Parts: sequence; structure tokens; C-alpha cells
Amino acid sequence: MAERIKWAVAALIAAGGLWGFYAIGDKPLVVRLGVLLGAFAVAAAVMWFTQAGRDFVVFARESWEEAKRVVWPSRKETLQTTGVVFVFVFVMAVFMWAVDSGLLWVTQKLLGQGS
Repeated sequence: MAERIKWAVAALIAAGGLWGFYAIGDKPLVVRLGVLLGAFAVAAAVMWFTQAGRDFVVFARESWEEAKRVVWPSRKETLQTTGVVFVFVFVMAVFMWAVDSGLLWVTQKLLGQGS
């Protein structure tokens, strides 16, 4: 039950920050963003004390570590792969145009409407 209360308090704080951002529309943007980000920071702090919040932090850390282990392609590999994709798309577009034109021609000849 305490977890749900913490969730509700965090949601209300975040919603209050969002409401405050629009409620003080006549103030400078820096002040409005301060209210919004401040409320979100307080809501995140409240969520930190829930089990779901702690699980999320563990998940985020593990995801960050996993992203570090990924072998990203080099610039050359990326450009080559992009080039192959562009060529394939172009070839498929020409093929689809040829099939469409051929079927149009056949249909017009069968219906007797072609020139």
C-alpha cells in the first residue's frame, strides 16, 4: 500500500509541475522550465524510494553497461551498408515500375483501351 501512495505522490508532483509550467505562462521560459524540471526531479526522488524505482535504476545501469559492450560499425561500414540499401531500393523501385507498366499495358490491350 505504501508503494502505491508513493507512486500517487510522485505522479501528483509531476502533474503539478506540468500544470505549473503552463499556469505561469507569463513568466520567462527559464523560470517555467525550472518549475517543470524541479517538479520532475522531486517526483523522481520520491520514485527512488519505491521498489519499482530502484529496479528501474538497476535496469538503466545494466542497459548502459550493455551499450558499452556493443561493437558499433565503423564509418566506412556504415556508408557501405547505406549505399547497398539505396541501390537495392532504387532497383526495386525500377522493378516495381516495370511490373506496374507491364500490367497496365496488358490490361489495356485486353480491354481494348490502349492506343
